[in-house]
Amino acid sequence: MKLLDVGDHGVAAVVEAATPDERLARVRGLTKAIHDAAIAGVTDVVPSPGRVTVVYDPFLTESVVVRRAIEEAGLGGAAAIASEPAARHELPVCYGGDFGPDLEGVCGIHGIDRDRLVHLHTGADYTVEAIGFLPGFAYLAGLPPALVTPRRATPRRVVPAGSVGIGGGQTGAYPFASPGGWNLIGHTPTRLFDQTRRRPAVWAVGDRVRFVSIDRGQHASLQSAATVEPPSASLGAGGITVLESGLFTTIQDLGRPGYRASGVPLSGAADPVSLRLANRLVGNADGMACLEITLLGPALSFSRPATIALTGAVFPGIPSGRAVAVAAGETLRLGHAVAGCRGYLAVAGGLAVPNVLGSASTFVPARLGGLRGLPLAAGDVVPLAGGDAGRPGACEAWPGAGGRDGPDAVVTLRMIPGEQFSWGGDRLWAATHRVSSRSDRMGVRLEGTPLPLHEPSGSLPSVAVLPGTVQLPPDGQPIVLLADAQTIGGYAVIGHVIAVDQPRVAQLRPGDRVRWQPATIAEAHRDLRAAATQWSQTE
Repeated sequence: MKLLDVGDHGVAAVVEAATPDERLARVRGLTKAIHDAAIAGVTDVVPSPGRVTVVYDPFLTESVVVRRAIEEAGLGGAAAIASEPAARHELPVCYGGDFGPDLEGVCGIHGIDRDRLVHLHTGADYTVEAIGFLPGFAYLAGLPPALVTPRRATPRRVVPAGSVGIGGGQTGAYPFASPGGWNLIGHTPTRLFDQTRRRPAVWAVGDRVRFVSIDRGQHASLQSAATVEPPSASLGAGGITVLESGLFTTIQDLGRPGYRASGVPLSGAADPVSLRLANRLVGNADGMACLEITLLGPALSFSRPATIALTGAVFPGIPSGRAVAVAAGETLRLGHAVAGCRGYLAVAGGLAVPNVLGSASTFVPARLGGLRGLPLAAGDVVPLAGGDAGRPGACEAWPGAGGRDGPDAVVTLRMIPGEQFSWGGDRLWAATHRVSSRSDRMGVRLEGTPLPLHEPSGSLPSVAVLPGTVQLPPDGQPIVLLADAQTIGGYAVIGHVIAVDQPRVAQLRPGDRVRWQPATIAEAHRDLRAAATQWSQTE
């Protein structure tokens, strides 16, 4: 077992074995052993092909402590798996027709008919190698060689939830509607992700899967039984009516750690420091849900008097960094951000929205949290909680919170080199990039002179990635991952923006310029703790 640091808040244990099955068994055993060890400060454990990544809170522990605990847990990892055999699943699939629009094309590529394809696909025994891309999305190994099919040249903009597809040498099913480039051959009515369960994904890494062919009547019956309504918010003590939605306004808190093994990202505020500050200004607990407002703010009408505060990006419709009283019936129009990208609007007493998997944060791709799992829209009513908040205050923006750099500034991001840094990251220190308009909560895309990859990235196994991870796709343009980033990814990892600088990434606007500076883990932890001390004194 080899241990690698993953930025300043992760450690990856890379396991080796003589066969793929043995390697997978060791991954499962180590994952269970680490869970059972209940290591102080560990917030997530993420299995992926050939490794287990342990995510930790640098305020609660350090890399050296986590490494030692992983090594101790690893001593019993092989025994842990021996007593817990892999679960087995049967997944019903209706093949072809409008459920499988690519089935005939796949048959044509391989010179077989529909019956032969279904026979091959249902006759194999598959293994869950990893869960990622979407919550509950399992990468299944074991596809018969006769069905190995290249991904579509042009990915679909929307693949329906439940679609079963083939991508290269893997097969799997989409738990949620999303873009995708796999060849669709059928559809399953089974719910692959259930947000009401403690382990929301229907399967885990190492589980075995077989597909079972069903007809359209059976499909309709099973799909009707699987339909479940998401939890809804109660109006509480009044609400905020959305008159205009703004560009992209969502409900966020500090995220939902602990579910990466099911493919669920952290989510939460892209700039958690600004969210904490907004809550402190109105006397709330640090992690209470706020509105995260992107570039163009909404118009909001308050049904009752409230005390609010805005931090992060600066909007002309409200003073930043102080508590503000609004009257019942008053309309707040935030307008266009004049500095920064994301603002955080806290309301004294908080928002009365339900927690999903321990968090109110909105994760749009899986429709989790917030209001129906979607950005706010005109006509929505955000319910307000009753009760009193603590003492409101005022503070200056914490220097690490972003949103304060001038329009001509070049933002310096400090980065810890990653596993594939030598593949192209060595040229990063002399480079300056601009932020692309294609950036979102999943990641900030950068544009500039392409960084050449010295090794092909297509052969890389998927590994766990974290907010702050810097990926280098084949086009040579870096991506800095944000709160909604997938839990595992297959691009080269050239580095990790240190945690204290990640709020600045969240506040980058399209067109902003970025340069890079190397950092060590020791420096990253020292600066994070120093900045947090300064922030805690700014009340």
